[in-house]
Amino acid sequence: MKYAVFLVFLFFSIHATQAQESLSKDISYAYLEKLIAVCKTNYPKVKMYEARVNVAENGVKKAKLSYFDIFSLSYLYSPSNNTATVSDKFLGGYQFGFFANIGSILQKPNLIKQAKGEFAAAQYDKEAYDLNMEAEVKKRYFIYIQKVVSLRVRSGSLLDVESMLANVRHRFEKGEETLENYNKLLIMLSDHQQNIINAESEMLVAKSSLEELLGQKLEDIK
Repeated sequence: MKYAVFLVFLFFSIHATQAQESLSKDISYAYLEKLIAVCKTNYPKVKMYEARVNVAENGVKKAKLSYFDIFSLSYLYSPSNNTATVSDKFLGGYQFGFFANIGSILQKPNLIKQAKGEFAAAQYDKEAYDLNMEAEVKKRYFIYIQKVVSLRVRSGSLLDVESMLANVRHRFEKGEETLENYNKLLIMLSDHQQNIINAESEMLVAKSSLEELLGQKLEDIK
């Protein structure tokens, strides 16, 4: 009976140790900033927004350069001959003309303004997406660290249970412990082993989820 009480006390001691674990010592904000930078470099959708900004910027340049389309220069060549009249001789040779499209002149400021607006909108879209992406990287990183710590805690608990089981087995073989208590520890060991499997699976899923945004393995990011 006394040993059963000891088992219960030790069981709660294990969970108290788990509760004392903290994520803060495992989180590296410098490494997190590096992960965000890697994401911005590799993630396809980030590149898509950058491409949209570049296209919109080129649109502004194109709209400004199109001012030259307003004006046109033309010439007419009329060969001279000896039989021509005085007026024909006056009109002979090269004749140049310079033309301006008034309608285009009036439209250009609005076209440039529209191009600048599209450029600004593309920039705002990219900035908003960058903020969302940073938040998503942080969330997945914190979840990954949580799963790493959880796995470490459960691994420590498993070692404690294995140590308890070795002690109880020794006492049971000497006839100093009941079969009931021995079986309880075997069940506890089985539960902790299953918890380890679950924790490993959750950690790997969280790692994979984070690496999806990074475009490379965490092991390759130093």
